[in-house]
This record gives sequence, structure tokens and C-alpha cells, in this order.
Amino acid sequence: MEFKRVVVTGLGALTPIGNSVPEYWDGLINGVSGAAFIKSFDTTNFKTKFACEVKNFDADAFLGRKDARKLDPFVQYALYATEEAVKDAGLDFDKLDTNRIGVIWGSGIGGLKTFLDEVVNFAKGDGNPRFNPFFIPKMIADIAPGHISIKYGLRGPNFTTVSACASSNNSLIDAFTYLRLGKANMFITGGSEAIINEAGIGGFNAMHALSTRNDDPATASRPFDLDRDGFVAGEGAGTIILEELEHAKARGAKIYAEMMGGGMSADAYHMTAPHPEGLGAALVMKAALEDANMTPADIDYVNVHGTSTPIGDPQEVKAITEAYGEEIYRINISSTKSMTGHLLGAAGAVEAIAAILAVKHDIIPPTINHFTDDPAFDPKINFTFNKAQQRVVRAAQSNGFGFGGHNASVIFKKYEE
Repeated sequence: MEFKRVVVTGLGALTPIGNSVPEYWDGLINGVSGAAFIKSFDTTNFKTKFACEVKNFDADAFLGRKDARKLDPFVQYALYATEEAVKDAGLDFDKLDTNRIGVIWGSGIGGLKTFLDEVVNFAKGDGNPRFNPFFIPKMIADIAPGHISIKYGLRGPNFTTVSACASSNNSLIDAFTYLRLGKANMFITGGSEAIINEAGIGGFNAMHALSTRNDDPATASRPFDLDRDGFVAGEGAGTIILEELEHAKARGAKIYAEMMGGGMSADAYHMTAPHPEGLGAALVMKAALEDANMTPADIDYVNVHGTSTPIGDPQEVKAITEAYGEEIYRINISSTKSMTGHLLGAAGAVEAIAAILAVKHDIIPPTINHFTDDPAFDPKINFTFNKAQQRVVRAAQSNGFGFGGHNASVIFKKYEE
């Protein structure tokens, strides 16, 4: 069977460093930190008092107050980013076969804010079960693609992938697979997350996963730096329109890049810690390259998972070294989480957008907040520290790893006829 080619024809983003794709990209290449003290709740008694929150997002203005109240923030974010992507792709659904357009979305947790609010209200009450009738439909992780399909009348495959911080990379891979098998013409895909609340920050604090650099939030996310002390929580959404090539050409679509392949693997090691030798991460990178029918020599940039945790960063570098061999010294590596924080289930989509734009514009976003070299890392590796770098980017690989040992990696290249 000959696979169909799949291209990127639209992008949308709501991030801690920009509420549109142009703003997000400008923030990335200029090394802007999205971290600041949390405004959405009182952090007085919390170990971590900062995060990368979405800024100046008005759900009532976007959706109307009545509809906004029916949706958890992770769904609000999904709809917002998707509206930008649909406009960017120039989609007129009245002229398209909506039976062959699907939505595959990623979210690691789903409606955590809704769950928290409802349980707190019940606990404060008199024991009678007075729950909001929208409690369950607001909370469930699959409701985001449901609302997207309802809004645009899309009747193709529709579901959510849940694999912690690999979730939206998995959503991209699933959409890509359906398209190249000819099961659909187009997918709205990506991911969203909204966990900056008492339960989200408190839960990750209890795991000792978050940075506690409360004296300097803006520099707290420092992947590959000697003094990294944990990840910085982020929130937002990223939407990518993936489309079968001939379908895109027939409607005169602009094409950002071609998606070439994706890989998935498991560490089979630990509930939260990565494999100490990076075995699952190396396996998934090799799997993505094989799926794309490419070699490390074809890749110029790896957007790493790079969370800024003491144990996670070294394992990923071991994995890249294993997968790339001597080619690791030729490529650029960077962690855009140094700017956006960790968007968990949305990270893969937002970082895939960074990889796609790096391919399109031939610019590598930096890894900011590097102050002290870690002797654990080979100094010959180009981590793109602190400043963006210009170079021809023929293709880029983007990694996502999640609690439970879930790994997913995607590859995009410059589109050629």
C-alpha cells in the first residue's frame, strides 16, 4: 500500500508567551519567559508560587458568559487556538466534505479546575449532592474534540489521546496515521491543558516535581543548567491542521511543512521517572526516524522534551546521543519549555508548532535561562543557549515524554513538490 502524504496547513496557539501563533513565535525567537507569580489563586501556603499562566485571555469575551460557564478552561483554550488555526488554514467547511474531517485532541488531565471546584463545593455543603449538571461534561478529557466537532460540524474520527505529557504528540501521530491511510481528508489536532490551580500546583509540589525558585520565577525553567530544580507548570493550547496533500493542493492551501512520521514507545521502568539510560526515549526517536524513512543526517533540529528536572534532562541527552550518534554535534537542540513552561498534555502540540516554524523560517528557538554549565553534558553539543540561531532547517524532530513511561516523537520537514 502506498501511503498518502500529509501536510500542515494551519496553526493556532494560546500560550504563556503569546495568544496567537505570531505572538508565540515572536516570544520564542526573542527568548521571552512566560513565568511569573500565580494570579489565579492564593499561593501563600504553597511551596511553588509561580507558573507560566496564559495572560489576558477573556473567555467571556471570546465565548460569551453563558457558554463560557459550561466549559472548563482546557476546552476554552482548545476552542480559542482552533479558531485561529481554522482561519489560518482558510477553511470554509461549507465547501468541504465534513464527513471526512476529524478531530483528534490531546490532554493529559482534562477538566481539573471543574473537578476541583465541584468537590470543594460538595465538601463545604451539608452533605446533599448538589452538583452542577455540567460537572461531568465539563470535566471529561474527550469533551474538547467533541466541542470542536460540534462547532464546525465535523463528523470524521473524534477522540482524545491521554498519555500524560506525550498526549498531544500522540494526537498528531494518530491523525497523521489516519490521513496517510486514506481514512480522512483532514484533521484538527493538537492539545490543551489547564492545571494551574490549587490541585494542580499542590499535586505536583507533593511529588517534588516543580521548581521552587520563588525568588526568581522568570529564570526558574532552566533546562540543562547545573542548577535546574524542577519544571515550571504551564497552560494553554496548540492546534495544527493536518491535511492529505492532494486535498490541500486541490483547495489551494498554503503549506507550512510536511509531516513525515511519528514514533511511540514505553519506558517500562517507573511510574514517574524516566529510564536512567534513556532507553524508551532513544527507542521512540529511532522509531520516528524509521517511520519517516529518514536518518539522523536528515534532521537539523530537535525540540527536546527538556523539562528542567535534575533527572529528566540527562536521560534525554543520553537518548539523543544513542539515536543520533556523531550527528548530535551537527544538529541544534533546544527546549522551548524554558520559555513556555511545561504545558503537560498540550506541550507536544505547542512544541510541534515551534518545530514547524523553525523548519519554515530557518530559525532555532533558544534554550533560555542558561547560567552554569553542567559537566554531565558534552560541551560540544549545541543546546542553543540563550539566543536564537539562524540555520537552514531541512527537518525537525520534536519529543514528548509522559508519566507512566509514555514516549512520542514527531518529525516535520520542508515541503517539496
